[in-house]
Amino acid sequence: MSRFISRLRRTFGIVKENVGTDHLGNKYYYIPEQKTWTGRVVRPRRFVEASVTKEFEYVEGQIPSEWDAWIRGRRKHPPTAEELQENQCYQEQIKIRAREAEDRDLELQAKAYEEGLVAQPVQTQITGHAATAQFGQSKTSEDPVSTANTFQPGSWAPPKK
Repeated sequence: MSRFISRLRRTFGIVKENVGTDHLGNKYYYIPEQKTWTGRVVRPRRFVEASVTKEFEYVEGQIPSEWDAWIRGRRKHPPTAEELQENQCYQEQIKIRAREAEDRDLELQAKAYEEGLVAQPVQTQITGHAATAQFGQSKTSEDPVSTANTFQPGSWAPPKK
């Protein structure tokens, strides 16, 4: 078998082996170690052909963590479909538990506020941008103030000489 593969390599170039596909449509390949015609050893490679062909369309998380670990060599064998399904179910359970814990926490906070055990947090609104000299100052200024998307003109007048 290995003679056949090496003959194919010499004839057609690099032979990549399709290892699997995930639920997002990404295809994973393995290129085994090989020797070039000069005798140089080329180490094995693992790579993915993403379902999204343009780099700017890629969103973090489009490659499952199990496949990412295989590509980076942190695991020896590619993940199975059953393993991927189990991990996806586990992640959904974690999300549900996190939502339930957050709801319980909000209920406890509301109860503590009602009973007067905890003071309500003070809502302060700071106007201006952190890079300006007016940031955090409560007094109004005669200088015009800009907060990125909105501009508020002041009553500025040129200084008298």
